[in-house]
Amino acid sequence: MRVVVAGGTGFIGTHLCTELDQRGHDVVAIARDPTGAGLPDGVITKVGDVTDRDSLAGAVADADAVVNLVALSPLFKPDGGDELHERIHLRGTENLIAAAEDADVDRFVQMSALGADPDGTTHYIRAKGHAEAAVRESDIEHVIARPSVVFGDGGEFVYFTKRLKEIFAPGVPVYPLPGGGRNRFQPIWVGDLVPMLADAVVAPEHADRTYEFGGPDVLTLREISEKVFESEGRSITVVPLPMGLAKVGLSVLGSVGFPMGRDQYRSLQFDNVVSENDVGAFGVAETDLKTFDEYLRGVTTTDEADATAAA
Repeated sequence: MRVVVAGGTGFIGTHLCTELDQRGHDVVAIARDPTGAGLPDGVITKVGDVTDRDSLAGAVADADAVVNLVALSPLFKPDGGDELHERIHLRGTENLIAAAEDADVDRFVQMSALGADPDGTTHYIRAKGHAEAAVRESDIEHVIARPSVVFGDGGEFVYFTKRLKEIFAPGVPVYPLPGGGRNRFQPIWVGDLVPMLADAVVAPEHADRTYEFGGPDVLTLREISEKVFESEGRSITVVPLPMGLAKVGLSVLGSVGFPMGRDQYRSLQFDNVVSENDVGAFGVAETDLKTFDEYLRGVTTTDEADATAAA
């Protein structure tokens, strides 16, 4: 198959393009600036911007499948403001769908998020919800993937836990987590997620389905933070930060250009876990998935943070 991956030079995109290439597909990675992406030699790179429909036509031409991985992080406030979520996640998805329809693409795979909801509490969740609706309303056979947070080399999740501490308690061994870090995540390793995404591109049984993906463990933000710092040989004492104080702090900081704001405060108030883990639909057992602990023991989190900062 000829598979076009929008956002193919990003964190998940580079892993997916590599997986698809190894499976023998013709892979095209689209990005606004694909230079220096570090992709396999067999992967073609093309310039394309999902906010500019005209830039997508040539890249999508002759494709059998299109995968949309283009996304802004929910963990940090976009440089252009929260309204960018609608521009990128909704309008960008609509543009990519239109280009795929014009090219008679057979399947469209949409990377969404757990909790995606047009009536959600954050710009990110609402835009993702509207984008899902746009995909379902299109004439193309589709698959929608809803993962929990994804961790791995080049990701930002580990970096986020350390950045949060820098905000609230820089330079001291105390970590005042909003609400005590009680909100829960079900982090999944990129190396486990990507093969399932690759299957979703081609397998007929996945047509017009929505899947939720989570890792083998449900962890609170407090547990995750403690594991990250322990993996570096650093000791921290987590103390609860009242949510009201966190709201004021992030709202004020967000209004003066800080990389976190009201949306990040709201996201700390709800869980990010699957209602039912759909990894079984891809022949995978939860016990086969890499745990967050296993990942931390196998890599240095400094490398991940450096990769995120460079991106």
